[in-house]
Amino acid sequence: MVLRSCCKFGPVLVWFRLGYVVLLWLCVTHLRCARAETKTVVQKDAEFDVTYNDTVTSDNQIIYAFNHTVSRNKTEGVRVTVDVLSEGAESSPILFVVRQKQAVLSFQVPLILRGLYQRKYPYAHVGRTLCQPPTRSLTETQYFFVDVSTLSSLGTHYQLRISRVDSFTLHTDKKFSFTASPSQPQYFKYVFPDGVDTVIVKVNSEMTFPCSVMSIQDIQCPVYDLDNNVAFIGMYQTMTKTAAITVQRKDFPSNSFYVVVVVKTEDEACGGPLRFYPLRPDELIDAGNRSKTLDVVVSPAISSDVYVMGMLFCLGIFLSFYLLTFLVACVENKRMHRRREGLLNPADMSPAETGIPATHYNGTLLDNASTLSSEAITDSIASDANYGYMERSLESVAGRSRQESLSSIEEDDYDTLADIDSDKNIVRTKKYLCVSDLARKDKRVLSKKYQIYFWNIATIGVFYALPVIQLVITYQTVVNVTGNQDICYYNFLCAHPLGNLSAFNNILSNLGYVMLGLLFLLIVLQRDVIHSRALDRNDLNALECGIPKHFGLFYAMGTALMMEGLLSACYHVCPNYTNFQFDTSFMYMIAGLCVLKLYQKRHPDINASAYTAYACLAAVIFFSVLGVVFGKGNMVFWIVFSVLHILATMLLSTQLYYMGRWRLDSGILRRIVYVIYTDCIRQCSGPMYIDRMVLLVMGNIVNWSLAAYGLLKTPNDFASYLLAIAICNLLLYFAFYIIMKLRSGERIQCMAMVCILFTAVVWGFALFFFFQGLSTWQKTPAESREHNRDCIVLSFFDDHDIWHFLSSIAMFGSFLVSVCLVVDEDKAGDHSVMLIEFK
Repeated sequence: MVLRSCCKFGPVLVWFRLGYVVLLWLCVTHLRCARAETKTVVQKDAEFDVTYNDTVTSDNQIIYAFNHTVSRNKTEGVRVTVDVLSEGAESSPILFVVRQKQAVLSFQVPLILRGLYQRKYPYAHVGRTLCQPPTRSLTETQYFFVDVSTLSSLGTHYQLRISRVDSFTLHTDKKFSFTASPSQPQYFKYVFPDGVDTVIVKVNSEMTFPCSVMSIQDIQCPVYDLDNNVAFIGMYQTMTKTAAITVQRKDFPSNSFYVVVVVKTEDEACGGPLRFYPLRPDELIDAGNRSKTLDVVVSPAISSDVYVMGMLFCLGIFLSFYLLTFLVACVENKRMHRRREGLLNPADMSPAETGIPATHYNGTLLDNASTLSSEAITDSIASDANYGYMERSLESVAGRSRQESLSSIEEDDYDTLADIDSDKNIVRTKKYLCVSDLARKDKRVLSKKYQIYFWNIATIGVFYALPVIQLVITYQTVVNVTGNQDICYYNFLCAHPLGNLSAFNNILSNLGYVMLGLLFLLIVLQRDVIHSRALDRNDLNALECGIPKHFGLFYAMGTALMMEGLLSACYHVCPNYTNFQFDTSFMYMIAGLCVLKLYQKRHPDINASAYTAYACLAAVIFFSVLGVVFGKGNMVFWIVFSVLHILATMLLSTQLYYMGRWRLDSGILRRIVYVIYTDCIRQCSGPMYIDRMVLLVMGNIVNWSLAAYGLLKTPNDFASYLLAIAICNLLLYFAFYIIMKLRSGERIQCMAMVCILFTAVVWGFALFFFFQGLSTWQKTPAESREHNRDCIVLSFFDDHDIWHFLSSIAMFGSFLVSVCLVVDEDKAGDHSVMLIEFK
């Protein structure tokens, strides 16, 4: 019975014993693991300015305990310096954790910093400055601990040193020099003194590279002082030799801030060379010596009084032009009043002073090969039966004016005559043309045609400016929110903020374009009103003498000048390569409108319509955008643009030479071959229109040379290159206009000569300041800051602001030259004025 019971419980006992053995084995294993994981923690009382040489392993952890007295009235920096002396520490780095009252700082040594394409740079020597928590009591003893640990079982030897930074607080206008590297960043504290609301922090170095970053951060922990996190907070900008940030008290509630300087691991952000691509992803690259010596100085910025003086200075300059214009208008009005009185008493005046014209622009002729005297001109006119001058009485002129007022004012009405095509071919292809040959259409029709220039550019300006303003406001908001001051290319040494604007002075200096553009519109309006009143009086001088007067292009020029000021101001809210188009678009329009106005003076019937002109200018702006975006180093783009430039020059030359009397169709090549055969091979004959040919040959030489320069040099600033093409063509045609004016016997009156000389001098000074080059978006932001300079006028305006002042005055003067030339050509007593023929 007993034996049977034992057999029954035998398997249970076996399993029980087996479980007991397993449990015992697990307990022993656990005890061994617990004994193995237990570390020896060693805490040491440490002192400042003592170097500690120790070894740490995975079995021990070392804690250094420090204490120091902090004062509310004095801020001292504390710096931790660590060196790893063991080889192969990259596989098992040492972790340093600094525990403070209100902050914790941790970093590993060797410190691994990453560059582009995941390149890794190890640094065995690391130095960090501890964040200083504020204290409310007068003096307080604060403790902090440095924990050192590693997972290396072999042990790693290191050196640790804690030291005080005596020059941790920066003082106003006192330069301080220091050294920094990627693993040893530096930062300092600055407190706003009483009465100072804005300061400029300047950091300079004799060394271009290594590339570094200067950051302004609020007094809070942690401080972001490594290459991979310095952009997380505050304002920052990259630098090579110089950096400057304007700091306002209102942005820092504690009335103080940190100046942080970090040396980057690579120089690509500053325009330096880019290292090779690593062959293996985990390969560590020796960065070499990247220490950089710098100096920092904090200076007070300008006060509010300087802002007021700058604004009054700007307003005073341009309001003086209003005053001068008003005085000239009063003198001219008085002179005209005397002239009217003289007309009422002609017996007391000479014929030339009466203002009764001896000639008019309808039906006059001048041989363009020589300059003739008044008597020779009169004889020539008298001998020409078809285009001779016939005297008209005031009654006949008035009757013709009344007849025109009853007729249709549609431009197409003139072209419905059956023989108009042949008539145009006969008139416009004559060897010797006079103004009347190209001013046959109804003057009111042409006036309406040229008024379209004004309304179109006003519409273009509104639709162009609104999105531009919205975009630059967004740019400024992004700069203010992110703190990234590399977005905008300011002259940081003379960038005075106002509200949310970072460089108010560069915006204010564009006021001249707007004010002088408005003044020019008022001058044109006055002359338009005077001319309209003269027409209402059936004044023979207004009806028959001088060149045809159309003011639409003048209005368009004044509006373009105002829009240039507005868009230039928008560009300077945040200048960079993506919005440089804002600053140049209306410069192209101004250049184009000036050329059209000069051509319109003597060719009112065949000048381009507003739609054609603005379509061509739109194509220019389109290529400007393409050049800025794709033109840098793109040879395909430059080849295409140069070919199109040359083709456009040739087509325009043909249009001007034949006065529009040619067709671009499938037979154009056949006609070209025929002309070459008949005029060059069969018989060698010179050009029929010599003066016209001289202008076009010179124009083709200039434009072909500019195209070749662009193709060979491929300049980075395509927008300025395109603007140079427009200005060169404008100057060439203006010079030709003046030369032909003098060659044809016309005189340049005193007022026009004064305007020309004054404008030339102002343009010379303006270009001098323009080429100072205070910044350039063709380079990196750090390289651009190397060109920054201090203010030169009232401690408020820099060289580029002076360029704005002078160029606005020069453009205004250039526009006045056109007005003065019109006045010249309307002088009733000057016979040659109405006889000039321009090709």
